[in-house]
Amino acid sequence: MELEGVEIVDTFAEAFPIKVARVLITAVNERWAVEAAKEATGFGTSVIMCPAEAGIDVTVPPEETPDGRPGVSIMICTFGYKALDEQLLARIGQCVLTAPTTAVFNGLKADETEKEFNIGFKLKFFGDGFESEEELYGRAVSRVPIMGGEFVVEKNLGAREGVAGGNFFIFAKDQISALKAAEEAVSAIGHVEGTITPFPGGVVSSGSKIGSKKYKFMHATTNERFCPTLRAKVEDSVIPPDVNGVFEIVINGVGEEAVKEAMRAGIKAAVKVPGVVEITAGNFGGKLGKYQFKLKDVLGL
Repeated sequence: MELEGVEIVDTFAEAFPIKVARVLITAVNERWAVEAAKEATGFGTSVIMCPAEAGIDVTVPPEETPDGRPGVSIMICTFGYKALDEQLLARIGQCVLTAPTTAVFNGLKADETEKEFNIGFKLKFFGDGFESEEELYGRAVSRVPIMGGEFVVEKNLGAREGVAGGNFFIFAKDQISALKAAEEAVSAIGHVEGTITPFPGGVVSSGSKIGSKKYKFMHATTNERFCPTLRAKVEDSVIPPDVNGVFEIVINGVGEEAVKEAMRAGIKAAVKVPGVVEITAGNFGGKLGKYQFKLKDVLGL
């Protein structure tokens, strides 16, 4: 199979269920909404060692936010709802409440929500008795007086079961071509609402495998089959002779369709970059998760 002259391997990306909260952060301008969003989603690349996988979803124009100010939607993902509750409280309390002019609202619609957390109710106690609860912008909120003015946070934030681990690999003739293609892919995925690419800049440089062949104490280690520098040292290397740059894009989403749309957008953007040779995907033979995104189906090939 080919797309724009680039080989598409007949394989699938394997993904797994995860609990997802979607939160809308608004501020006096987009800069401060983005700053707060970046802080709140930090240390959120992989649940291998991070307490959550997190990232920026989309920017939201003022006409689409409850308070009529610029906004940024973020997603925070954990394996369980208890951990998600803890991460929401910690990240919003330490990274958004502390940021200038911010407010926080639930980012999921009622028909999308499977679980609610009373984060706004808990955060109101920072007000030390000077806080208040009321309806604002048609939503039940807590208002907390702070030095910068007032922090408004919706009392309940919603969550649901989502999908984590949608992915594809970009094989290119050199590292820079692969990186450029990865950047284009992440940019395209950034327009797909309800998805995040949680790794640095959305790009995975150190794709891993489960466990270790040598060190029993390691939960995950380098995926040597995908390392260009190990091509001659690994019997089952998947790196073609003309490939010297490989990057992976990992996608989490609020559901299967969102992840499929993001994969499709990312791959279509990546194959247009000169030097890209092949697109493939990572899986563990169906042993890791219940979701299988076949590249040919995602792309309609």
